[in-house]
Amino acid sequence: MSKLKLKTRNIVIAVGCVVIVVVLAVGLFRWKKTLDYQATYEYKLEHHGYSEEDTAYFLEKLSNEELDALLARDVDENIPKFMKEEYYLKKNLDQYLAYYQENSDKSITDVIATVNVGANKEWYTDYVDADTSKDTLVLANKFHFLGENYEPNDLVEVSNWYAYGDGPLLRKIAYDEFVGMYNAAKEDGQDIIINSSYRDYQYQLDLYNDYVSWYGQTKTDEMAARPGFSEHQTGLTIDVTTYGENENTFDKTEEFAWLQNHAHEYGFILRYPEGKEHLTGYEYESWHYRYVGVEVATYIHEHNITYDEYYAFFLEGDN
Repeated sequence: MSKLKLKTRNIVIAVGCVVIVVVLAVGLFRWKKTLDYQATYEYKLEHHGYSEEDTAYFLEKLSNEELDALLARDVDENIPKFMKEEYYLKKNLDQYLAYYQENSDKSITDVIATVNVGANKEWYTDYVDADTSKDTLVLANKFHFLGENYEPNDLVEVSNWYAYGDGPLLRKIAYDEFVGMYNAAKEDGQDIIINSSYRDYQYQLDLYNDYVSWYGQTKTDEMAARPGFSEHQTGLTIDVTTYGENENTFDKTEEFAWLQNHAHEYGFILRYPEGKEHLTGYEYESWHYRYVGVEVATYIHEHNITYDEYYAFFLEGDN
């Protein structure tokens, strides 16, 4: 073989080897790139069955630990719907899914609210002791128990200038703010009078038993709190009225309309609003107001939620 042919053959072999090496290198690179992508949460989520849009949301919002937990679940198209809700709490996801499965006629938003406040359970079950360390933000409802002995240490006597009855009591901070609200309403030609305020455990017990004897327990539980569960025991709650009106007609008055627009400016909220009975556990009470402070009251007013919802999300949260 001539030297030229040998040289040419060697060049061809060398080029061939280079080509083979390049092809192998490209193949290995692509193989590694594929393996690397398959190890990403993006691939795992989409391969698991979630849409590209939902996957992008999960990647933005969830930690690696949360993504692993999500991948351990069966795919459920409702999971991203719940997670995208404003008041979603990750600790409640299983409860949301279970409750929605049994109540698919409800909206995702309503399911979130119902589960957050505990209203997916029977009233007065699984209740806990009310956290009195939260002071003016203490929650007393059908799942938060104040107990027999709770009594605020700053109760003051309400002047009969502002209230019916002899010597009703109210916590000082709530009383001071009510006086400011009373005077502002008065300047606008409205008369807002306290009809009931602080009630101790024994008072509520007697009242509850009277209601049971008149209406039966089922109806009573829609109208009045069981002893130890009453907001009135916090000393932060008032039932109001105006001259010549009663509970059944108060929401037809100008005073009620004034409170709807201004109560939050003095830290008060309508505690049991119409249309929220399934969340509060009580019938609509246009006369029942609770002091929670201006900041919280304003948020509740602007977002049209109950205090139960606010407390569940902002004060209990995912703890």
